[in-house]
Amino acid sequence: MEEQDTVDQPLLAHSPDNTEDSTSERHGAAVNTAGGVFVWALTFSAGISGLLFGYDTGVISATLVSIKADLSGEILTTMQKSIITSCTSFFALLASPLAGIFADKVGRKNIILVADVLFTIGALVQGLTTTVGGMVVGRSIVGLAVGAASMVSPLYISELAPSQLRGRLVTILSLFITGGQVVAYIIGWLFSSMDGGWRWIVGLGAIPALMQLAILIFLPESPRWLVQAGRSAEAKTVLCRIFGSDPRNDLQATQVLRAIEDDISEEVTELDSNKTSSYERAVRTLVELCRIGGNRRALIIAMMLQGLQQLCGFNSLMYFSATIFQSLSFSSPTLTSLTVAGTNFLFTLLAFSLIDYIGRRRILLFSIPFMILALIGCSFAFSRLDSTHFLSFSGRDSGASSAPLFVLLFITLYTAAYAVGLGNVPWQQSELFPLSVRSFGSALATATNWGSNFIVGLTFLSMMEKLSPEWTFIVYALVCTAGLVTVWYIYPEMSGMDLEEVKDLLSEGWGVEESLKRHHSRTR
Repeated sequence: MEEQDTVDQPLLAHSPDNTEDSTSERHGAAVNTAGGVFVWALTFSAGISGLLFGYDTGVISATLVSIKADLSGEILTTMQKSIITSCTSFFALLASPLAGIFADKVGRKNIILVADVLFTIGALVQGLTTTVGGMVVGRSIVGLAVGAASMVSPLYISELAPSQLRGRLVTILSLFITGGQVVAYIIGWLFSSMDGGWRWIVGLGAIPALMQLAILIFLPESPRWLVQAGRSAEAKTVLCRIFGSDPRNDLQATQVLRAIEDDISEEVTELDSNKTSSYERAVRTLVELCRIGGNRRALIIAMMLQGLQQLCGFNSLMYFSATIFQSLSFSSPTLTSLTVAGTNFLFTLLAFSLIDYIGRRRILLFSIPFMILALIGCSFAFSRLDSTHFLSFSGRDSGASSAPLFVLLFITLYTAAYAVGLGNVPWQQSELFPLSVRSFGSALATATNWGSNFIVGLTFLSMMEKLSPEWTFIVYALVCTAGLVTVWYIYPEMSGMDLEEVKDLLSEGWGVEESLKRHHSRTR
């Protein structure tokens, strides 16, 4: 199977051929204010999935320290805490590749709607259960929702984003994730002292899911999928809303529609020539991902970044920060955890403002070294703790009473560096893949994220107890170091590139040097 010259640009990146305005239109000038507002509205509506993702990530931290003996009449063991935490990631791992397959079959919007229903059911099951098994079931249902939403939402947004805004629009999803974590910690703090308050903490997650469910009913499907489904008239209507009501933009909407139709017709001709089933199509897409050099390199980069995002250990802090600070003898561990969530949100906001200007690669190369230093600092601070400050994980007596504050300081620095780089850049994964494999490639990368998340959630507490806190953070520092080297050698700079340029960049190699030359020429 040979690579096709498909139109791989996001919808708003297309500009009419042979017109004097092609350059300005390519940079978004053709999208008037009304159209721009509509695009931002779509982005924020889809981004609520990130809020749900973030809330269900952050909410478990306060829940674990508030639940006490309310489940099955016993205090949770380390293994029970690990299972309750990691089952969400495990089922997200199962759901994300399936969501990638069904996103092409039933549409991006419908997958998000299904995820909202699952979010609601999962929240209610958690809030009403009286057993450890019931909590595991509720967290697993939420995992299915998180896996589907985390894969489809950035795909939906990236298909609508102009190239010069694509990084920021997809970063909105990360803003919602971090914002959801902040909300989770605030809710956790408010309800943690209430008898049975943890039920409200987990149950309130149903509210944003119901809000998004109501909003999305009135929002359109991706024009690309509408054309694929044979609904070109609806796609044209959506494109006209995206480009705005000005009649002069109708020409551009028509040309974008024609480009999509040409692309879809080529894809259908190849994949449906033998009336292939959904399963056969998925297998052929996987073969295309792995066999074609450019696709394979895109998949390696996307999976590497998503794996690194989790294996660096960040979500262990989101899941267990209250447990850590409780063991460090902080008077209000849930409130102290809010420092982590707040830092994450504020520096994600910084990344939102910088990512399309500084560039994805440069942000990673600047931020990961600070993560490494902070992890080493955490390891040193943990090594100085005495038994009265960290009874759960350390029996060493060093008499260093200020060590818990240094742990908090280094965790905050680590969180800030993570939020600027690894917290955002991996979710730009859709821009790596050509159109014909974009959905499935993004699904596999997202599955890598959740598989790695599952490993971290299941092993963190055991590593802290068996390996010691200082060596646990050294392991995470080594992972970050390996990731930094890998990013240096294989991750090109794609800021400001159209998706067609990205495909060409990866077709013959990793394209690092070439991408840097292009980026420097654009930023002079």
